[in-house]
Amino acid sequence: MLNKVILMGRLTKSPDLKYTTSNVPVCSFSLAVDRRFKNAEGEKQTDFINVVAWRQSAEFISKYFVKGQMMNVVGSLQTRTWDDNNGVKHYATEVVVDEVNFCGDRPGGGVNPQIPRDDIESSAQLMGSGFETVDTDDDLPF
Repeated sequence: MLNKVILMGRLTKSPDLKYTTSNVPVCSFSLAVDRRFKNAEGEKQTDFINVVAWRQSAEFISKYFVKGQMMNVVGSLQTRTWDDNNGVKHYATEVVVDEVNFCGDRPGGGVNPQIPRDDIESSAQLMGSGFETVDTDDDLPF
């Protein structure tokens, strides 16, 4: 069986990091994702997808992503139910994050002013991005 979701969209608000009673980091947020096709009036429709990240992914997202920023999420679809204090049953469907990636431009057209430059560089080294500086004066094969 396969349960894999791949989304690319913009954060509807800045992620908020919380901790469970057992001190496990959790971050819930919503992504605005455009549909592929336009409606009868020629307008694009947008879905607002609920997403949840746990542990290191939750901390990473809350530290490096802000409202309006484009992100790519890979995860799985999960549904859950619970009864509130009045006995009313509630249902939730959300994507649980396995991977997250930066996409598109950063808010403000540059480096996120809320993130110190040293943090960005150290996180890239920590993640082992595999990127290296390329001299742009050379002829590229494409």
